[in-house]
Amino acid sequence: MVGDWPAMRWTSVYLSSLLGENLLRFRIGRRKAQLAPQFETECEYVNGTLQQFHDWIRSTSQNLPEPFDNFNISDYWGYADYKYLSAIFHNRPEILQDILWADFGFPGRDGKESTLWVGSSGANTPCHIDSYGCNLVLQVEGRKTWHLFPPEDTTYLYPTRIPYEESSIFSKVNVVHPDWCRFPLFSKARPYVVTLHPGQVLYVPRRWWHYVESIDDITVSINTWTELDSDHEARVEEAITRMVVCAFKSTDLSSNIQDWLNPTEGEVTSHETNLLYLNQALAMYADHEAKKVEDVQRTQDPPLKRNKLTTDTASNVDLSVSSPPPFGRHLLSVMPSPPRSDLRGAGTDNIAFAGDQCQALNSETTQVVSSQWHETASPNQSVTSDDVLECLVNPQVIHLVSRLLLKKIS
Repeated sequence: MVGDWPAMRWTSVYLSSLLGENLLRFRIGRRKAQLAPQFETECEYVNGTLQQFHDWIRSTSQNLPEPFDNFNISDYWGYADYKYLSAIFHNRPEILQDILWADFGFPGRDGKESTLWVGSSGANTPCHIDSYGCNLVLQVEGRKTWHLFPPEDTTYLYPTRIPYEESSIFSKVNVVHPDWCRFPLFSKARPYVVTLHPGQVLYVPRRWWHYVESIDDITVSINTWTELDSDHEARVEEAITRMVVCAFKSTDLSSNIQDWLNPTEGEVTSHETNLLYLNQALAMYADHEAKKVEDVQRTQDPPLKRNKLTTDTASNVDLSVSSPPPFGRHLLSVMPSPPRSDLRGAGTDNIAFAGDQCQALNSETTQVVSSQWHETASPNQSVTSDDVLECLVNPQVIHLVSRLLLKKIS
């Protein structure tokens, strides 16, 4: 379906020739396996060209090119992620027409509403959900593995808003190296794992969790987030979350901004600014709802008289026939992965999950894990401000607050 898209020629080499000396910001992360997710706040950043990135991937430890000369390719990965094409090609807008999202039912949508992702092997995005819209992803070069979880698994993924980024709710779980001691409920999560190849498009429905990792030496992806009616209420929820997080963390003298604010956010916004955002979101929601009512009243036909469904009529209905999937026959189903073999007794680094408790593979680790486990479960453990904040910005709590505010203005 996308084989004739001009964007399929957007390999890293082709993009490098287009961008020339234009700099991109690369996120640098460690390849070392760890039980905690490697959030963006824990990564390093460099500005470089795509050609320099290419040279780094091909380099050895003896000839590391600038600006990647402090990062051995065997120990680190690099990722130019979330790069808005309208900004990258602001002086060549015609290039954005190479992307034809209209083929998937979105007339007029092209590269102007899309982002670019270029990474080395191991480059990854921590497991999260997007607060707004749904996601369409085109794989252009290399392969990526996607670990997806349905919205019903949210509790098992231990959601957190720290680090804070508008529109992203992160999981505390490293889904490829889970810490079973801290997150035992993750064993109930149902992963859908798919490897995306060049020329394939993945549709990520609203509120589906996803962890993404590059497999090949270099990968190129293009995505777009499509708007949904539910985004209006989601903006209210995000504005509430921003207000609470900034209020708590700004008054916590022991906190470091770099530790809790995602680099994509730039700076901490004031309470007055956050209140303005919230009122704007509430007003936009109210306007949207009013327009929906007007549209219904304007287009609604007189109700048709329904015939009572008889037994004979019902018997002719084939309930086994499901509605067609979105975007037509080119969208392939992704099935749940088989149960993970590491849920009971299989090792992840030096920790295994066995029975009702975590068991380490050496006595020293056993003592540490056991101590942390019982300390976490202890009713006498002190509560921190972060513990309170985590409860206040839990997605379910924020949703209830949003509903109350929307009811107040209705």
